[in-house]
Amino acid sequence: MTEILNPLPATSAAPKVGFVSLGCPKALTDSELILTQLSAEGYQTSKTFQGADLVIVNTCGFIDDAVKESLDTIGEALAENGRVIVTGCLGAKTTDGGENMVRQMHPKVLAVTGPHATQEVMDAVHLNLPKPHDPFLDLVPQSFGVAGVKLTPRHYAYLKISEGCNHRCTFCIIPSMRGNLVSRPIGDVLSEARALFEGGVKELLVISQDTSAYGVDVKYRTGFWDGKPVKTRMLELVQSLGNIAEPYGAWVRLHYVYPYPSVDEVVPLMATGRVLPYLDVPLQHSHPDVLRRMKRPASGEKNLERLQQWREACPELVVRSTFIAGFPGETEAEFEHLLDFVREAQIDRAGCFAYSAVGGATANELPGMLPVEVREERRARFMQVAEEVSAARLQRRVGSVMQVLVDSAPALGRKGGVGRSYADAPEIDGVVRLLPPEKISKTLKVGEFTKARIVSAQGHDLVALPI
Repeated sequence: MTEILNPLPATSAAPKVGFVSLGCPKALTDSELILTQLSAEGYQTSKTFQGADLVIVNTCGFIDDAVKESLDTIGEALAENGRVIVTGCLGAKTTDGGENMVRQMHPKVLAVTGPHATQEVMDAVHLNLPKPHDPFLDLVPQSFGVAGVKLTPRHYAYLKISEGCNHRCTFCIIPSMRGNLVSRPIGDVLSEARALFEGGVKELLVISQDTSAYGVDVKYRTGFWDGKPVKTRMLELVQSLGNIAEPYGAWVRLHYVYPYPSVDEVVPLMATGRVLPYLDVPLQHSHPDVLRRMKRPASGEKNLERLQQWREACPELVVRSTFIAGFPGETEAEFEHLLDFVREAQIDRAGCFAYSAVGGATANELPGMLPVEVREERRARFMQVAEEVSAARLQRRVGSVMQVLVDSAPALGRKGGVGRSYADAPEIDGVVRLLPPEKISKTLKVGEFTKARIVSAQGHDLVALPI
């Protein structure tokens, strides 16, 4: 059975809502907003479908597997509970006939909304399960004040700085579901960040659809935070987040950063330790012709040169990226160009998808659609090369001492534990496997940092001895 999110303590008096969050971190932050509002209004969450008065399913509609998972989860909730509200990206998708896909597949759902629709979801909840009371937000149990309820472990949290995207990449349908770029006011973003750090968060993961474009939609207008003017722009945002994080000894990690020239200004902040020397850059491909067919932003021909410049400015920089193999029209020579790029660019962490024909994506109409087996074969070849590069770069860490954020430490770490270095984002990168400390007095605690000496590399992970 699908696991139900249960961030709040349950009481028998309050109406109970089951909640399932699927998809990417951006969907997760939407779920957090809804759960915060539910909690503020006195609703509780249920660990099971059967124990809930109704169920909310936050869906993903990006690729076919995600669509199937979302539809299956909705079906399971209907079968076990019967009262289901659907939100998220799949809620915005239509069939070829123009009908809402969710309603066509599951006509018995109570309501369907698109993504980032907290008020619409709450309206549907109120209609079907009247709210018990309306206390102040800062009285919400287990919340982070203005930052609200979080579904992540308490020592790290996602901070969404904008919604939507101005790009029209041919393989992507996110703008049709989430709309154009809308940057959050910088004062709101910084207030949420401070609330998270004050609540004990030790790692802040900055997310959006295009982090480097933050503020473009409002022409980088000046906002205010703590009585001081701050531009709504990536550089000023990162500078401010670094300043806020410093007294707490916390990390700031940047995701979904396009390789724009503006990022050149941020890399020196990484070299000085104001923000983690880590960039999640969704490159997708390397060959100029494939990038043009993808309609990717930025100048793909200069990506290798830009990465080399970033590493010169910050030698400790770790780059992770995602790529697509078997894009329509991709020749063997273009694919080999991609393999050569990964080797030369020394991508630390790389993921790869075989091209999937997402409904509504304009790339589906491009000539030269490759057979599925060719796409999958190229994905496998890519991952073999990427893993060789990653393993060699990990091997360089052996013998060094790194700061590790502890994610798991049974029995205070006396038998070891699991953590992550600055090079490892949660759930998408590797981990640092911590050996039992040699000193009896040395203990490990979840959510705290420890120094550790790297003794070996195993696959995507490092093995380290706490010191």
